[in-house]
Order: sequence, then C-alpha cells, then structure tokens
Amino acid sequence: MVTAKAWVLKKHFDGFPKTSDFDLKEIELPNLKDGGERKLLLESVFLSVDPYMRPYSRRDMKEGDIMIGTQVARIVESKNPAFTVGAFVVSNSGWRTHFISDGKDLQLLPSSWPESLPRSLALGTVGMPGLTAYFGLLEVCKMKPGETVLVNAAAGAVGSVVGQLAKIGGCKVVGCAGSDDKVAYLKKIGFDEAFNYRTVTSLDEALRKASPDGYDCFFDNVGGEFASIAINQMKKYGRIAICGAISQYNDSVPQKGPYVQVPMIFKELRMEGFIVSRWNNRREEGVKALLKWVMEGKVKCHEHVTEGFQNMPMAFIGMLKGENLGKAVVKV
Repeated sequence: MVTAKAWVLKKHFDGFPKTSDFDLKEIELPNLKDGGERKLLLESVFLSVDPYMRPYSRRDMKEGDIMIGTQVARIVESKNPAFTVGAFVVSNSGWRTHFISDGKDLQLLPSSWPESLPRSLALGTVGMPGLTAYFGLLEVCKMKPGETVLVNAAAGAVGSVVGQLAKIGGCKVVGCAGSDDKVAYLKKIGFDEAFNYRTVTSLDEALRKASPDGYDCFFDNVGGEFASIAINQMKKYGRIAICGAISQYNDSVPQKGPYVQVPMIFKELRMEGFIVSRWNNRREEGVKALLKWVMEGKVKCHEHVTEGFQNMPMAFIGMLKGENLGKAVVKV
C-alpha cells in the first residue's frame, strides 16, 4: 500500500491565489490488479506550474478537487506490457506524488531523449509550452521569413520558445519582459530587440522604437493594456495569436475596453485565440522538431526549479507573479 500526497483546492481563488487556498492531503492508493484500470503505479518526479491553472481551476474544478496539472512521472510497478518499470512518462494527473493509471492517457518520453537532457523539459520547451509556441506560430500566426514578430511575457515558458522559433523561421523578433535580468536573457537567446515594460515611460513609444514600421505577427500571452496598445502598431493584414491573458487572470472585477474593432477593420487584421490541444494529433511532429532544435543548440532552455512537493503552492504563486525565468517546475 502506497500513501500519496496531493494538493487540493480548498477554496476557489478570489483575486490573487494564496497559500491558504490549498490543502495538503494524504491518499492511500489500492494495490494494482491484473485486468481493470489499476495497471500502473507511478511516482511524480517533476511537476509543472502554469498560468492556465488559474482560469481553468475556476472553470473545471470544484473545491476539494486535486489541483490540475501535468507531471513527468516514473513507472514504479506495471501490469501493462506497454510500460516497463523505470520508464518515464508525461501525465496529466494533477498535483500528487503518486497515482495509479490504466496507461491510456500517458505519453512516453521519446526513445531518442538523450540522458544528458533534463526530463523536466518534457513539461516545458519539449512539452506543452513549446508545442504552444510551435503551433501558435506556424498555424495561427503563419509567420513567414522576413516578417517582424512581437511576443510579450517573452522570458516565460512559451514566450522564450516563440522568439527562438521565429528566429529559426527567419523573422525579426521583438520581446518584452518584466525585469532587466529577463531582458538580458532575451538578448542572450537571440531576440533582436527586447525591453522592460515596467520601466519604459511609454509602452507605445517602446514598441514603435523597437520596430518603426510595425509588426506582422503578435503572439499575445498577456492581454489587457499591452494588447490594446500593440494592436495599433500592427501592419496591414497582420495576424494576432491570443495564447493567454495573464494580466487579467487574477482580476476580481473584469477590466473594461479599449476596443479593437477600429484597428481590426482599418488594418484588416486577423486575431485568433487558440488552445494547443487542437493539434493533439500532431503532437509527435512538434515534440520531434523541438527536441531536435534543443539538441542542436538552436533552441536554448532555462528552467526555474523549486525543490520539494510541499512548495507547490509557493511555486505556483511565484510563477503568477513573474518570479520565474523560463519554465517553472517543481522537483518532488
């Protein structure tokens, strides 16, 4: 009998999440059985904290549910011949140290995964955030060589990959982030222009200076005021991929306007929201491409690692405050 630890949502978030909104529980797991659904016992090795958890918790969870989320887990015991003991998988089993699975929703790490590469990257650059950047740029922005791409929250898990993939695609890339250290990191990984949105006197002027002739593609992770200003600097027939709205997730009262219709009409823009699961049938293609670029050194990765399962809520809250550079993960 294995005792799992799990973080549950004690109380729906009101404004910014607090540590008191979570509760740590212990759950006795039953023994595995031949046949049926109890075929695999897994232990989490790395867990992910992501911005989407904030709005999705309100939409998809009840108070008392285990917090949603993804992990890299190791198979401890197996009664399923498709999964050997010691193999590593990506699972969407929430904030828990151990869990039981029938194997249907588990994704084995690629067999080509090198030993030298941290497996936690399967939650970041070579996982959901990287795939979000990949499909958002290729399928929603439809970037072309020679274009100018703007990305906000550019030092985060998604934005940092967006910029690097746009460079691989032959684009000029402008990024913004919330600290001077993050801006320095963006320059280091190849962004053409980068600025600290917290310290510029005018966001409008900073965007204009970074690309005087405007932007073909805008990959928006932030929404709110930034998006309202950036939309006016799009080129004619520009494309806007709406991936996130982190500036609005913790608002108790919804923000109001400005409104987008006039620039949308005059510049004949296309704006599209997307969720990466739309391309689940092409996941293998995306993972293969991202893993290849990482191994070739064309895409650089940075992780913000918090040690200890007991620190999951703190890691989540810190990520929402922008304390992470690159992907935020928790090592169990």
